[in-house]
Amino acid sequence: MSGIVCAIRGGPDSRDTIAKAITLAKETDLPLHFLYVVNLDFLSHTSSSRVQTISEQMRQMGEFILLAAQSSAAAQGVTAQGVTRQGDVGEEIVALCKEIEADYLVLGRPQSRQEENVFTQELLAKFIARIEEQTGAKVVLPREEGQ
Repeated sequence: MSGIVCAIRGGPDSRDTIAKAITLAKETDLPLHFLYVVNLDFLSHTSSSRVQTISEQMRQMGEFILLAAQSSAAAQGVTAQGVTRQGDVGEEIVALCKEIEADYLVLGRPQSRQEENVFTQELLAKFIARIEEQTGAKVVLPREEGQ
């Protein structure tokens, strides 16, 4: 098996990532798999009894985001699967890439507002190198504005 994994978070910042994945699927004729990972690490320091409820709500939100991405792909003649996982984002990306023997992984870029984003360009470069080494998939990023 082979294909394309496209990791998405949802929202306006995912549009370019989704569009790049759809274009790549059309160019390569490879199956497309959109991935949404529910990560509840931010709740690890809380004693809230609502963790299960929050987890389920985030999973449902992820499934909605995946359906929207699949609908965008279908509108362009591309069939895409949606995959929801829970856990560490990097680990889940690696796991899915290995499972489908992905040829490509499409990732979004960090927002340009660095003070609001902990995933800097340097960390992205290290993450890409790790993913490519562990999975053999080529990481593809949407073009930056002005390119």
